[in-house]
Amino acid sequence: MISESSSFVKGVVLGGAFCMLVTLLGHIKVGHGTKAHHHEHHHIQAPNKEDVLNLSEGERMELSKSIRVYCIILVKPKDLGHWAAVKETWSKHCDKVEFYSSENVKVFESVALNTNDMWVMMRKAYKITYERYKDEFSWFFLAYPTTFAIIENLKYFLLKKDPSQPFYIGHTVKSGDLEYVDGEGGIVLSIESLRRFSRVLEDSDKCPEQGGMIWKLAEDKQLAICLKYTGVFAENAEDSEGKDVFNTKSVGALIKEAMSTHPQQVVDGCCSDMAITFSGLAPNHMHVMMYGVYRLRPYGHTYNDALVFLPPPGSDND
Repeated sequence: MISESSSFVKGVVLGGAFCMLVTLLGHIKVGHGTKAHHHEHHHIQAPNKEDVLNLSEGERMELSKSIRVYCIILVKPKDLGHWAAVKETWSKHCDKVEFYSSENVKVFESVALNTNDMWVMMRKAYKITYERYKDEFSWFFLAYPTTFAIIENLKYFLLKKDPSQPFYIGHTVKSGDLEYVDGEGGIVLSIESLRRFSRVLEDSDKCPEQGGMIWKLAEDKQLAICLKYTGVFAENAEDSEGKDVFNTKSVGALIKEAMSTHPQQVVDGCCSDMAITFSGLAPNHMHVMMYGVYRLRPYGHTYNDALVFLPPPGSDND
């Protein structure tokens, strides 16, 4: 009888603990007693083409030269195939790109961070970036080696955005009370958000290196928690028609989904014409994307874009 009572009590205790854990997982809070900022979800849209056409020739030239993007690619030795593909394809269109690796790799030049922990890698990469380039760039784009990005579309999206404002953009996701940018689609920080993040890194209570919870959060969630303390919130990026431009899936996966949900308008239902990123690509798919985005042109069609974003000198792949 005593044994049965003991088992029952143990069951109640374990059950209660499990329920508490599930509740916490579903409602991630920013702890340490700080009152969370109230924030309404924002959908940041790309400018209309008409807005750009209304600019003077001088303003267009100034804009095309002033928007400069620094790219951070987080890599590990197991990513060598993807690393090589990113190096040879879209990353050449960044105004400057650096690969931040978990360890020193002789095959490719990189900034060795000497850790396998993705959150620690992200922290260190951002810290180094701010210290070195805070006076040179206003926009900072972080991506994984399975991501393909069209940097010209990113620059177009950023045309009317003020980098002195505290926000960061990408494909936003909700997790309980936390709203964050999904790292798979790429993360863009303004110089002001990077400045605030570099400061909160020094506060181990608000932004701990190992996290302050009993389970480990993904690095993109950890980033959102740290940024939230500084008043920097995640913003979902969309084109002028309301379609997402940062994609956490590949083109193939998105087309497959569109075929089942929008069979009469697969192309229109798939993706934005001004998409910035696609994710989950194999190395050979990177080269296919590069050909489709930068080389293939239907004869007889003309593109009268008001702005021209030229890749930096040395980008000879398009």
